Amino acid sequence: MKLKAAFLFLTAVAAGDDGPVWVKTEGVDLLVIPVTTYAEARQQAVRAVQEEGCAAIELCGGFGCRGTAMIADAVQVPVGVVRFDVHPGLGNVSGDTLFDKQ
Repeated sequence: MKLKAAFLFLTAVAAGDDGPVWVKTEGVDLLVIPVTTYAEARQQAVRAVQEEGCAAIELCGGFGCRGTAMIADAVQVPVGVVRFDVHPGLGNVSGDTLFDKQ
């Protein structure tokens, strides 16, 4: 059975027409979703599960503990995360500092 999953990554600039996008392989169909805030990530994760049928969510290393918990609490599928204590692409801070704009 082929896995359908979503990968959410944080970016400072909105994706516009460049996302989300499907990457399809023989074993996995991966929906790649750029997001600019944790709130948007939560909304997109729920949409990926409910509307796209994703059975797993993977989060980029920019998500801190609060952001990861927010996504895990919002969906009923496994949530994994690439882990950096601080992210080198974010100026060596956690995403909790930059993207938790409630």
